[in-house]
Amino acid sequence: MDTPKSSALHVQEGIEQPSRINPYLNKKKIKRPTLLSKQAYIDGILSQNIIVLSQAITLIESNLREHHELGQEIIEACIPYASNSVRIGITGVPGAGKSTFIDVFGKHITSLNHKLAVLTIDPSSERSKGSILGDKTRMDELSLDKNAFIRPSPSAGSLGGVARKTRETIILCEAAGFDTIIVETVGVGQSETAVHSMVDFFLLLMISGAGDELQGIKRGIMEMADTIVVNKADGDNLKKAELTKVQLSNALKLFPLSPSQWRPCVLTSSALHNQNIDEIWNVINEYVAHAKANGYFVQNRLKQSEKRFYHFLEEELFTLFYSDEGVKAQLPHIEKLLLDNKISAYAAGKKLLDLYIKNTCDKLQK
Repeated sequence: MDTPKSSALHVQEGIEQPSRINPYLNKKKIKRPTLLSKQAYIDGILSQNIIVLSQAITLIESNLREHHELGQEIIEACIPYASNSVRIGITGVPGAGKSTFIDVFGKHITSLNHKLAVLTIDPSSERSKGSILGDKTRMDELSLDKNAFIRPSPSAGSLGGVARKTRETIILCEAAGFDTIIVETVGVGQSETAVHSMVDFFLLLMISGAGDELQGIKRGIMEMADTIVVNKADGDNLKKAELTKVQLSNALKLFPLSPSQWRPCVLTSSALHNQNIDEIWNVINEYVAHAKANGYFVQNRLKQSEKRFYHFLEEELFTLFYSDEGVKAQLPHIEKLLLDNKISAYAAGKKLLDLYIKNTCDKLQK
């Protein structure tokens, strides 16, 4: 029996919902950026063209094989023009105000007629592999400075959030005329070890009033620091910041001298009120002069080159292994055996390695 239209149970005919997919999407031609020649990239970088520099960094961050090879050629050509900078690593506990500090600190550096490149590492999602890359939005003043270049990069799942190609990016920025490089890490964790191996000076940002400061941070990170800055030392927090400074200074006295023979100091600052920023820059200059005088600066740079060498080998071997056709064909099958608990992780890995070695030997014999 039909329900009368006047009844409350009567269902009105609905309106057909539009498709969630844009019907014009496939009709639009997506214009992909055209690759420049190797020489065009090199000339653009050396002439301090920021657009070309950005494109070159995107190139070396790409996972495409042809981009990788072109990027390595560009890096090789830029190496003779690099190494003329001071590399500063900055890390800190969550909430220490790293971005605000870098914004104010960077403006101080550019006011002294220096050219500054800020390389920030944005953590990638483990699920979507995406990143927000919003560091520029937190550095209002510096992002508008003509003598500053801010480059956020996704961590892409690399160790502790350090971008896979940060070392190569530093070379390109130095070749483009930037005499001061800041590398900002995601936060306290494994990334500090990687960043420490690619900078000249390591700055640790701390805050007071966040629990036991000496227990809330790993001893190893404090040992790596060339200077500790207690940030947000203003207003009602000023006395706490001074107390934290004394506590950290006493703790540092228990640590042995670093290979640079530099005794780290503890400073207070307020990025919000631009206080003691010049003092921090002066300490960095004192450290650089000290390290150059005793030869550690050059020695450390050579160690960085060694690290870059091993990093390159690891990346190349990783890429060659997973690009092997035999490995790509067998990987799903081996992975299924592993997930079905029919083979151990060790045996699965050995099978693929043996296959890769056999395929490589066969290619060499042809």
